[in-house]
Amino acid sequence: MTTLTPVLTANWDRPDSFTLNGYGEYKAAKKALGMDQDAVIQAVKDSGLRGRGGAGFPTGMKWGFIPQGDGKPHYLVVNADESEPGTCKDIPLMMANPHSLVEGVIITSYAIRANQAFIYVRGEVLHVIRRLHAAVREAYEAGYLGKDIFGSGYDLELVVHAGAGAYICGEETALLDSLEGYRGQPRLKPPFPAVAGLYACPTVINNVESIASVPSIIANGADWFAGMGTEKSTGFGIFSLSGHVTRPGQYEAPLGITLRELLDMAGGIRAGHRLKFWTPGGSSTPIFTDEHLDVPLDFESVGAKGSMLGTRALQIFDETTCVVRAVMRWTEFYAHESCGKCTPCREGTYWLKQVLIRLEKGQGTEDDLTTITDIADNILGRSFCALGDGATSPIHSSVKYFRDEYLKHFEIGGCPFDHAPSTVWGNA
Repeated sequence: MTTLTPVLTANWDRPDSFTLNGYGEYKAAKKALGMDQDAVIQAVKDSGLRGRGGAGFPTGMKWGFIPQGDGKPHYLVVNADESEPGTCKDIPLMMANPHSLVEGVIITSYAIRANQAFIYVRGEVLHVIRRLHAAVREAYEAGYLGKDIFGSGYDLELVVHAGAGAYICGEETALLDSLEGYRGQPRLKPPFPAVAGLYACPTVINNVESIASVPSIIANGADWFAGMGTEKSTGFGIFSLSGHVTRPGQYEAPLGITLRELLDMAGGIRAGHRLKFWTPGGSSTPIFTDEHLDVPLDFESVGAKGSMLGTRALQIFDETTCVVRAVMRWTEFYAHESCGKCTPCREGTYWLKQVLIRLEKGQGTEDDLTTITDIADNILGRSFCALGDGATSPIHSSVKYFRDEYLKHFEIGGCPFDHAPSTVWGNA
């Protein structure tokens, strides 16, 4: 199987892919700045591009929410605070092809009538920050940023801003608070950022991959993009395969491809082992098992099977992995990264962590499974942002698919994978 659609990843093998010389002239931006702004928005709407940051909201529709003629400055903020366990597409994209993002920023800012844009990057990835700074500097020197871009009369200033390493700042309103210099905590909505975002002005917030996909849409046309993927999940996306796979990495393919097809291209599960469970969109999406190998990886199909496509972070786990321990580690992460603003998430993730630690040690009882699902139920839909909801996903799905494995911990008084798995589980 070789169904790949290298667009964003097309030049990653070039040693100078991250330079302006390796990327080429900003032809799509020049074309866009010669179009009517509403026509640019309509082209993105017609393409069917949906947000590549996890939620899958139609990108053109989000741009269209920005009020026009309101007399206020408009802002574009690129969410490059990639922090989800398993998600690893935006950082290599910005490392290998930062100019696709910068060009996408120009087109998007023009379309929404913004003269100031920000790229908010996770602070720990210093190498990425330096590369973005270099790309932005090259764009300014070439006249692609700043005053009178391409002689169009359009002005745009772009700032690369480094965060301070808080997962919660990947939530769009917490990101805005952080960008304004406050502690990153989610805002109560409404008002939504399109009406009152950065500095209480209309703001569009999009993921790195979403914005980087825009130049190819403008250059090749909406129909070209819509011709890939599925009817409702159009286009291509970067699928990040990690874990127990022979050739982990980034695979850019049409939405609707299956894990079975991706594994064929990636050399399959590591030699001598078999697939046990996997995440379709990072640790905050309900886990799947080997029975879901042929589920089309698009928003609708994955949702119909009880999970979310998310960021297409395909974490692959074979039979040597303890599900309880994996869920415990994810839960420890969410408890640590909860901002503490709302009680369900702050208290719920703490107690989920405590109970799961006990369960993993084999010190719990079957009643504890009811306890953790009850706690998860009391978090789900009751927190300010999606962090709380995401923390419940591995809880509910792991108990659903691997209840027997939880029970095995109680039976032997510890984790069966601390013993020889072959003697405890047979060929499981």
